[in-house]
Amino acid sequence: MKVQWIGFLTLMRKEVVRVFRIWPQTLLPSVMTTTLYFVIFGNFMGAKMGQLEGFKYIDFIIPGLIMMAVITTSYSNVSATFFSAKFQRNIDELLVSPMKNHTILLGHLSGGIIRGCLVGILVMAVSLFFTDIHVHNFSLIIITMFMTSLLFSLGGFLNGLYANKFDDISIIPTFILTPLTYLGGVFYSVNLLPDFWRTISLFNPILYIVNIFRFSVLGISDISIITASLYMFVTVVVLWAICLTLLNRGFGIRS
Repeated sequence: MKVQWIGFLTLMRKEVVRVFRIWPQTLLPSVMTTTLYFVIFGNFMGAKMGQLEGFKYIDFIIPGLIMMAVITTSYSNVSATFFSAKFQRNIDELLVSPMKNHTILLGHLSGGIIRGCLVGILVMAVSLFFTDIHVHNFSLIIITMFMTSLLFSLGGFLNGLYANKFDDISIIPTFILTPLTYLGGVFYSVNLLPDFWRTISLFNPILYIVNIFRFSVLGISDISIITASLYMFVTVVVLWAICLTLLNRGFGIRS
C-alpha cells in the first residue's frame, strides 16, 4: 500500500510540476479564449439579445463557458502527456515498476484533474470582471468541476491509449469534442429548440454537464439534475472500467 501511495504521489507531482512549469501554455490559453467569448458573446452580442431563462445573456452562458474550458484542458492534458510517455517509451519504466495499473491510471489522471480545475477557477475569477454572479450551490460547483475534469481526463487517457501518432490525439477533440461542446447548450437553452432537435440534444453527454453546472451557479436547468448527475457518475464508472481493462491488457503500450 505504501509503495502504491508513493508511486501515485510521484506521478502526480510530475504532472503538477509540468502544468506550472509551462503555465503560459497550460493555463493561459483557455483563460484568454474564454475571455474573448465573454467580451464578444457576453458584452457585445448579449446586450442586444436581452434575457434568456430570466437571466442576462452573459450570466446564462458563463457556466457553459467555464465547463467548456474545463473539458478541453483536462482532455488535452492527459491525452498529450500519456501519448508522450508512450512515444518516448517512458511508460516502460512504469510497467516494470511495482506500481499497480490503477495507480498508474490515477497518476496520469491527476494532471488532467488538477489542470482542469485550475483553469475552471481562473475562468470563473475572470468572469467576475464582466458580471456579478450569485452562486446558487457552491458545493455542487466544486463537485461538478472535479467530476467533469475526471470524466474528460479518462476520455483523454483512452485517446492516448489508442493513438499511434501525434495526429491521432487531435482528431477526437477537433471532430467530436468541439462540436458536442458547442451543441451542448453552452450558448442557448435546449427548451428553445423544436421537439425533434431537443430530443437529439438529449443524446449529447456535454448537455448534462453544462446543465448541472448552470444549476449550481444560477439555479436553473433544462433537464433533471438527478438524471444529469446519475448520467455523469455512470459515465465516469464505465470509462474507468474501460481504461483500466485496456491498461491491464497492455493495449496500445506493449509491442
